[in-house]
Amino acid sequence: MPNRRRRASALAAAVAVAGSAVLLSATAAHAAVVDVDYACETKIGPKSAVSPVDITAEKNGGSYTITMSFDKGVSDSPVELPKGVMTPRAELVVGGADSGRVQVKGTPNTAAIPPNTPIKIGQLTGTYTPKKSGKVSFTAGTLTVHALGMDAAVCKPTNSPKPSLELDVTAAGGSGGGSSGGSSGGSDGGQLPKTGPLDSAAALATLGGTVLLTGAAGVLWLTRRTARHTAR
Repeated sequence: MPNRRRRASALAAAVAVAGSAVLLSATAAHAAVVDVDYACETKIGPKSAVSPVDITAEKNGGSYTITMSFDKGVSDSPVELPKGVMTPRAELVVGGADSGRVQVKGTPNTAAIPPNTPIKIGQLTGTYTPKKSGKVSFTAGTLTVHALGMDAAVCKPTNSPKPSLELDVTAAGGSGGGSSGGSSGGSDGGQLPKTGPLDSAAALATLGGTVLLTGAAGVLWLTRRTARHTAR
């Protein structure tokens, strides 16, 4: 009896570790952060900067809310920008199964920006509605900083950046779907978990639970089989 208990406990522990490993590897899937080398035309002359850009998506009915995040500013202003006078916007290039542009926009600055200080772009959001089903990609395009009533800086990528996000989408009336950050992935029924660090977490939690249930069934089978042999 002690030996059977030890074998059952060891098997259950091994299955639990395997399930945790599967879940961990899934939650690691996320949209790739891509360094974009921007060349900016500004009112005070040309500027350049490299900013890491992250693009994520969340399903919202038949469309997707796209969020573009900047880790660094790409330009600065020679004068102070008062609160609420600067609004960034950008376009994302759609490739793969679909094509076109997605317009994303940020919110006005919530605090004054000192002169000669990099302008923080933050997050820009927009809506993407698939026209075709399949895997599509989203790549950083032109960024525009609107300030003091004018387009103060127009910045274009110069290093042909790679896509920051690849996404399996379903157009209206199509089939299949899901999401993936960076490379590949998906979910049943066209449901799209939020991409980023928690990409496909719900789907993999289900998979991890299935692995654990399978392990439990194996333990039960092993226990019953051993009991039958003992009875004989």
